Amino acid sequence: IDFKGVNMVINYDLPTSAVEYIHRIGRTGRAGHRGKAVTFFTEDDKPLLRSIANVIQRAGCPVPDYIKHFPRLQSKQKKKFIKKPLTRESICTTPQCFLKKDRRKMKTTKENIKDKKKAKEDKNGSKLQTVSKS
Repeated sequence: IDFKGVNMVINYDLPTSAVEYIHRIGRTGRAGHRGKAVTFFTEDDKPLLRSIANVIQRAGCPVPDYIKHFPRLQSKQKKKFIKKPLTRESICTTPQCFLKKDRRKMKTTKENIKDKKKAKEDKNGSKLQTVSKS
């Protein structure tokens, strides 16, 4: 899929390989256009950073010195990360005020549905009683 006009890519999780990183950021800066890529990483991602930093540096972009000095991954470790990426806690980017508002709305909706069902059952029950009496 080619998305035209993409000028920024944000990686919320670090790709497991340099090839995957290139694929992800390749959506920006196509056909001679400029683009930016922002990648977030955690302490657990450090082993994966060195190979990606090398790719970034070869492309002529600046890389912080502290990343360049991270130890290299052994091939067994690379395979392990590719087969089984890091498990992360899920994150939510929706502000809490919107979530609370939705919960209140859902609660009200569920209560309304229950009330309607109850009213319907009462009506059906009263009709049944009327029919059975006559």
